[in-house]
Amino acid sequence: MFSIGELSRRTGVKVPTIRYYEQMGLIAADGRTTGNQRRFSQDGLERLSFIRHARDLGLPLESIRVLIEMDPQNHIESHRIAAAHLADIRDRIARLQRLETELVRISESCDGGEDCSVLTAFGDHEQCSGGH
Repeated sequence: MFSIGELSRRTGVKVPTIRYYEQMGLIAADGRTTGNQRRFSQDGLERLSFIRHARDLGLPLESIRVLIEMDPQNHIESHRIAAAHLADIRDRIARLQRLETELVRISESCDGGEDCSVLTAFGDHEQCSGGH
């Protein structure tokens, strides 16, 4: 059995975050000591490691909840979640690339004169060349 501090050390998840996951129902203590300290089993450690890695991959907590609660043989749902997350990541990358293009254009537009076109562009969306 692991204390919450040991779980934190082994997974790199901070204690307040573990408590939050516990409140959200993503992980549960397997018991408590006579001093009322939480104790987690090896399964709890593995679940927290799963949650940590899924969060590192950018999965939202609700998707993680579905993955935790679903039948491990339900490949269709796990693939659906992965595909939806990949589509979201690709969309974010495309938006960031448009933002990068616009910021390059803005930063290169200033000729060093009295009126800074960079400040003007930051203050006025009409100065932008397209959607970002």
